[in-house]
Amino acid sequence: MSRELIIGTRGSKLALTQTNWVKSQLESHHEGLKISIKIIKTTGDRIQNVALDKIGDRGLFVKEIEEDLLNGCVDIAVHSLKDMPGVDTEGLKFVKSPVRADARDILIATTKVTSLEDLKEGAVVGTGSKRRAYQLKALRPDLNIEGIRGNVDTRLRKLDEGMYDAIVLAKAGLDRLGIEREHYLVLDPKWMLPAPAQGILGIQIRESDTEAEKLLGSLVHEESHLQATAERAFLRHIDGSCHMPIGAYATLDEGLLTLEGLFGNEDGSVMVRQTVSGDPSDAQALGKALADALKERMQTNES
Repeated sequence: MSRELIIGTRGSKLALTQTNWVKSQLESHHEGLKISIKIIKTTGDRIQNVALDKIGDRGLFVKEIEEDLLNGCVDIAVHSLKDMPGVDTEGLKFVKSPVRADARDILIATTKVTSLEDLKEGAVVGTGSKRRAYQLKALRPDLNIEGIRGNVDTRLRKLDEGMYDAIVLAKAGLDRLGIEREHYLVLDPKWMLPAPAQGILGIQIRESDTEAEKLLGSLVHEESHLQATAERAFLRHIDGSCHMPIGAYATLDEGLLTLEGLFGNEDGSVMVRQTVSGDPSDAQALGKALADALKERMQTNES
C-alpha cells in the first residue's frame, strides 16, 4: 500500500490503547505499512458535567470522528462498538470484528466483595448506564444508584475519594489498560447482561475503501464477528435509545448461536428478558426475532 493510513480516535487513555492495538496488529501483518494516529475530540468528551442521557442520544462519542472519516481526513476509525448506534452511518461501514475482549461488567468496591450481598445496606453505586442501574436495582433494591462521568481513571479516583461505595465498569476496559484492583466482583451475564457488542472494537472505514478493508481482513475473528452481528441486529431492531435499558449477549457453542436480550422502559419499572437460539448463519435474523419478541412483551406488560 503506497499511502499512509491515518487512524482516527478519541484521546482518552483507553481509546488510544485500543487504537494502538489495531495499529500494531496491522503493522505485524503488513510489513512496511505506514500508519499514523489522529486524536479527535467529540461532543461527549467536551461535556463532562451532564449525564449522558440528558445531552443526546447514541453517537455522542462518534459524530466528529465519522465526519473526519467521511471527509477523508482519516482512513480508519476505532471505536468501542458498544458505543455505536445500531444503524450504520451512510457512506461508512464496519469491517468484520477482531477478537472480543471480556464482555462482562465488573463492580469495583472500596471493601472486600465476593457477591452483591457484601455491599452494605444502601450502598452508593456509581454508573451512568440505565442498563446497569436497573439490573442492579432488580437484584438489590436498597442500593443507591448515582450517576458518574469521566474516563476510567477519573471514575476510579472518584471511588477512591469516597464519593461511591462501588462503581460498575466494562471489564474489557480495565483489562486493556492493565488495571487491577483489590476489591472487585465480575458480574455474571446471567444477572447482569452486557451492552450489545461490549468488549468488541468497532473498526470503521468508508464503504468505498476496499484497500483498507483488505488490510483489516488480517484482524478478523469469526466468532467475535458473529456475536457482534447478532447483538447489533438486536440493537438495531429494538430501536431503543440511551434512555432505555438495553442488553444483549451472544454465545456460540457446538455450532449453535444463542442470543439473550434485555429491554426495558425509561424508568425501569418494566424489563423483559428472553433467549433465542439458531444457526450461526442466521445471526441477523436471530437478532431481529429477539427484538420483535421483546417489544411485543413490553407492549403487553405496559398495557
